[in-house]
Amino acid sequence: MTKILAFAGSARKNSWNKSLVKIAGQGAAEAGAEVTFIDLAEYPMPIFDQDLESESGMPEFAGRFKQLLMDHDGFLIASPEYNSAFSPLLKNAIDWASRTTSKEEPPLVAYAGKCAAIMACSPGGLGGIRGLVFLRMLLGNIGVTVIPDQIAIPKAHEAFGKDGSLVDAGQQNSVREIGVKLFGVAARLNS
Repeated sequence: MTKILAFAGSARKNSWNKSLVKIAGQGAAEAGAEVTFIDLAEYPMPIFDQDLESESGMPEFAGRFKQLLMDHDGFLIASPEYNSAFSPLLKNAIDWASRTTSKEEPPLVAYAGKCAAIMACSPGGLGGIRGLVFLRMLLGNIGVTVIPDQIAIPKAHEAFGKDGSLVDAGQQNSVREIGVKLFGVAARLNS
């Protein structure tokens, strides 16, 4: 079974990006993936600090998040855009999970050989696309294969219905299709 981890780089309760990644996750699940949705708000981590790491080791929730990454074949990631980049919450989680916990552990074990699909939505006119540029670059640099397909939904405050789906049926289908494509890539990489 191909396993996909779906999460958003937002801690906000009614986050549009959480809704967005759930739509992509539904597409992956319908294609045959086992999809796990997590909320990074439930994985509180201190700001990465090497002195803290040296003194106390990896924080509990950072270790749990890292293990989830290791247990899944691919990642569906949605992130709000903060000043033309992806969110600090997402960056901090990625940084903690990149750390080794023993001398025997290979570097970047949570990311090596994994694949991801990225997406964003924002109230602005560009939909968070500028943040995806940096997210794609970071993930590629740590060994994650990021599929070419991505989506950025502008005017997020108008884009979602009360049930969390996208009002525009074409956008809804495009986001679901990203989940389907990620499943296909992850299944091929892990066969």
